[in-house]
Amino acid sequence: MLKPIIQPLCCGALHACRNLQVKLTEWLCDPAIGAADINEANLFPPRVPTLIEANWLWAFLQKADTGKSLLERAQFLAAMSTADKMLLNTWANTVINLAMQFQSNPPVWPVAPPAISDEAWKAFKELMEAFYKKAFRSGLPYLTDGTPVANGGVNYAQFVDAFRNAHRLNPDPNAREVCVVCGGPLGQTPEVDHWIAESAYPLLSVCADNLLPSCGDCNSTSNKGSKSVHSGGTFNDWFHPYLRHPNDIISMDYDLHTHSITATATSPSETVKVTNLDKLFNLSDRWTREFKAEYSKQQGILLKGEKRRIRNGQERHTQAEVLAHLQNVQEDLLQTEPHFEVHSVLCSAMLEKSRLAAWQTELGLVS
Repeated sequence: MLKPIIQPLCCGALHACRNLQVKLTEWLCDPAIGAADINEANLFPPRVPTLIEANWLWAFLQKADTGKSLLERAQFLAAMSTADKMLLNTWANTVINLAMQFQSNPPVWPVAPPAISDEAWKAFKELMEAFYKKAFRSGLPYLTDGTPVANGGVNYAQFVDAFRNAHRLNPDPNAREVCVVCGGPLGQTPEVDHWIAESAYPLLSVCADNLLPSCGDCNSTSNKGSKSVHSGGTFNDWFHPYLRHPNDIISMDYDLHTHSITATATSPSETVKVTNLDKLFNLSDRWTREFKAEYSKQQGILLKGEKRRIRNGQERHTQAEVLAHLQNVQEDLLQTEPHFEVHSVLCSAMLEKSRLAAWQTELGLVS
């Protein structure tokens, strides 16, 4: 997480929707509620805060997937035993208070689903994930500040656009955008990552603290994917994009002999967190590939210029001219461009005395 990360203003809608998920879970886990009680007549304030939310939630429950409506899943959960309802509700109360995990003496974080039947867990999982896969895609019943609205609420595309606009390093809409995690190009279609895997913690499917747009490489299965971001239920050794950002704790060490970069911590006490983040996204490997590619590019530029001089009967480059070229490359770097940090490290490496002394031989500039 090389760049500062903030939540866009439209996250008020996500906070409100998360609260709606909690209200629904509490209703289904109420020992006095059975399957027959999950009907439109019983869904009204104060069961949920407003009539708008009640109407929206009832319409949402009518949605079907794999031949079964969300209402049927809700009714199945409402029919659980009191003991199972208590287990699910206890699990939900811990998970929904995610921010507590990044404060002192946090409650025990569940590393497994509650000990209810597989069928009940599947029903709950599908119901909560639908808030993201169906509702968020089409539109939540909230304005950007969380005010309930019957039509025109915040949707997935608006959230992604708002996040992109909030993190543009160059306000020009045509400028390249930068991934807040790796510092590389964001790409035309950034992916929204569930920081804590939605599949394991479906109650966080639309949690604003759990949604992070990033580049496709960062969110790929070969990098973060659905990997865990805690150690056996403990978040102490892990960063979080909003609740525990690295804040300039990550630096890049380079080795010119191997042309490689290693992610390191600016403070020894943060070494484990940086190591975990590096492994999560394979940052060192990816930064090394960019380092080598840009190094090769600069070699190519100098070699092409040298060949042009020879072809035109001019004197070959001097070491002073190579130095001037590399200094210009360094001065021309833009902080708003992708891979700025990697290219900055590369320039520092190329300008080391030992490297400057080797340039003429390496490029074949010595006759």
